[in-house]
Amino acid sequence: MKRFVWRLQRVLDVKKKEEQVKKMELLRLTEKLTQKRSELLIEKRILQDIIRDLSSKNPRERLGEQELFLRHSKTANDLIRKLEEQARELELQQRQKIAEVVKLRRFREGLEKLRAQAKANFIREQEKLEQKELDEMAAIGFARKTDPVLRQIAQTGDDQ
Repeated sequence: MKRFVWRLQRVLDVKKKEEQVKKMELLRLTEKLTQKRSELLIEKRILQDIIRDLSSKNPRERLGEQELFLRHSKTANDLIRKLEEQARELELQQRQKIAEVVKLRRFREGLEKLRAQAKANFIREQEKLEQKELDEMAAIGFARKTDPVLRQIAQTGDDQ
């Protein structure tokens, strides 16, 4: 039987590799996003801990620390805003990358369906050809057995 060869196999292989690359990029983006979110949570938690510590102190003792905290809280808030903005940008990139991966996956799955259909058609055609050859051989064998001249030729061919 002939070997199945599909013309679009290279396209399918390229799309598979491209999808793998996009998935790796998506994974890296997700890791960066997770890192930014944890940095953001840490910064917020630090501010919350400082506020909790200040609120538990005696009002006379905390006045100086509260003034220092308020002066430096602008820097902390700016850092938090910056981290939130970076997280939003990474989320946007992540959504775009997910869309790319989904698009590639659909294209690849479509190609795989086409390949499966082409292979099934190829197998059906090969089976038809094999059946045709078997039918021809059976017809020739039957004709040799029924036709006396052909039987005599077949016997002389077998004797040699």
